[in-house]
Amino acid sequence: MANGMCSLTIKAGARQSVSETASGLQRRLKRKLEAKLTLGEFALQEEKPSAPTFRQYAEEWLATYARLNCKPSTYTRYAGVVRTHLLPAFATTPLPDITREAVKRLLLAKRDTLTPSSVRQILAPLREMLNYAVEDGVLASNPAARVSRVLAPRRSALLEIQPLTREELTLLLTTVQQEALAYYPFFLCLARTGMRLGEALALQWGDIDWHGRFVDVRRNYTLGKITSPKNGKGRRVDLSQQLTEVLRQLLTQRKVETLRHGWPEMPVWVFCSRAGRLLDPDNVRSRVFYRCLAKAGLRHVRIHDLRHTYASLLLQQGESLAYIRDQLGHHSIQVTVDIYGHLVPGGNKAAVDRLDDALICNLPATARQNHERQGHLST
Repeated sequence: MANGMCSLTIKAGARQSVSETASGLQRRLKRKLEAKLTLGEFALQEEKPSAPTFRQYAEEWLATYARLNCKPSTYTRYAGVVRTHLLPAFATTPLPDITREAVKRLLLAKRDTLTPSSVRQILAPLREMLNYAVEDGVLASNPAARVSRVLAPRRSALLEIQPLTREELTLLLTTVQQEALAYYPFFLCLARTGMRLGEALALQWGDIDWHGRFVDVRRNYTLGKITSPKNGKGRRVDLSQQLTEVLRQLLTQRKVETLRHGWPEMPVWVFCSRAGRLLDPDNVRSRVFYRCLAKAGLRHVRIHDLRHTYASLLLQQGESLAYIRDQLGHHSIQVTVDIYGHLVPGGNKAAVDRLDDALICNLPATARQNHERQGHLST
């Protein structure tokens, strides 16, 4: 019994000794940690937040930056590109894991089935979104920057423009007069100014300077909304005498219609429906333009090709690329050169002829042959 009590006493003492040892160890560790914290030699590691996936970042970018800073038409196009082309490629990929090589592979794959301009429309929102991610601190650099070299040369986009010849344009406008006379001023305006469809639809009477014979392009109509022109800036476009006269006649006709319908005021839109409202672009294309093309027996072109027709006809009659740039509203002459440079008439032979020196006489053929023969023998 005494031995049992002794054993219990020893065990209890051992436990107390261990407890005191552990307690002392904790105190010593505590003092060391406090000292390191005081000296700044110890810092708690914060857990880094996980990087967002491409889908997460793209949805956030579209909902905030793109919706607030882009035109409605641009936003709609960007959202479509993200949904159709970018999410299938990168949806679950963490944003920092998207490499330059991955972007190039995507563009090369798209180039096999899409036109160069369509591939560039895929690259544009991706590059802009990743630029925003760099500014956000999510990425160190933009993997979509400077990858346009993998695309087909911009000159290949020339295959996409199909300007009408002067004869084809005359046939089309004559057919419009016969089949849809009310739309003749509208299509003549497109053909004589090179305005985009939405710009012509949004044209108002107050935009026309009758004395200066020009029109101020200030608006664009797209996706049911009035916006600014494509490059965000207005421009002045010259009016031909024929177009000016047709628009004058249309203005007189519109005043008569206003009185006949009992409208409180004349519609502000130069080209409008019978109710005085903006024309529907889809109806203009399908019910008028394509129908008149078919009736005239002409090849199928887009309504936008009237803009290209305008530029090509100006080039054929010797107008400068700089003038055409200003008329079309391109942001730089390089855009004009890229699109229409191949249409510029052949080199100016009169210019190179002026390089000739009258003091240098061409040798007659026989003299030249003898001279060449002598030179050959001497060698």
